[in-house]
Amino acid sequence: MSKKKKKVEVCYSPALYPYYRNDNSIVVVADILRATTSICAAFKNGAKSLIPVAGLDEARKWKEKGYLVAAERDGLVLDFADFGNSPFNFSPSRVKGATIVYSTTNGTQAIKTASGAKHVAIGAFINLTALSGWLISEDADVVVLCAGWKNRYNLEDSVFAGALAAKLTGSGNFFTDCDAALAAIELWNIAQNDLCGYMDKAAHRHRLRKLGLDDIMEYCHTPDSTQVVPVLKDHLLVDYNKYFVEDNNSQQT
Repeated sequence: MSKKKKKVEVCYSPALYPYYRNDNSIVVVADILRATTSICAAFKNGAKSLIPVAGLDEARKWKEKGYLVAAERDGLVLDFADFGNSPFNFSPSRVKGATIVYSTTNGTQAIKTASGAKHVAIGAFINLTALSGWLISEDADVVVLCAGWKNRYNLEDSVFAGALAAKLTGSGNFFTDCDAALAAIELWNIAQNDLCGYMDKAAHRHRLRKLGLDDIMEYCHTPDSTQVVPVLKDHLLVDYNKYFVEDNNSQQT
């Protein structure tokens, strides 16, 4: 008997999430410029865990407790923070073995919005293949939640959503009857041959350029530089490969 296919949907804004919410699904949060790319980079470079927080008051309280804090609003590093929101901030010398508190304009808000789901995973181009492989192995529908820009649509998250949806449906394990997912796949088909060039038109690319923070464009749009799959576990982001796979292997030996 053939296995039932799972469904993939795309939600273009956290404001729309109540219409897509399914607490038995896996929600993949995408904030390509820059939070989810930076989270993946932090784990790639050895971070132990991240604590996503939506509010700045909460982030300050963690800082007072002695934690490293990455915090930005509108692209700018906050005065009490140790890091901003660039993947280049999270070098191995700064993050290896560390637990980092994380608060951003859009990305961490989206993580909190989705926190009631079966799993919340972090998606970026830099972990696209590893993430899609994990999603294919799991027995759950998928909602790709684009963090957007202050609840508005954005281009970079939508193109990523299309790339992920295309991988999932192309595997034969997923289907979609979601117009948002179909439109995202169309965007990906248009953009994929010159992804950085296509993203030059994105509004947030121009916000970052004005701030002198657009040096991350190529990094953020280069697929598969890491195998990490960050997931939310008890209010902490951890790398699934280390927290679950390595733990299970050690218990079996």
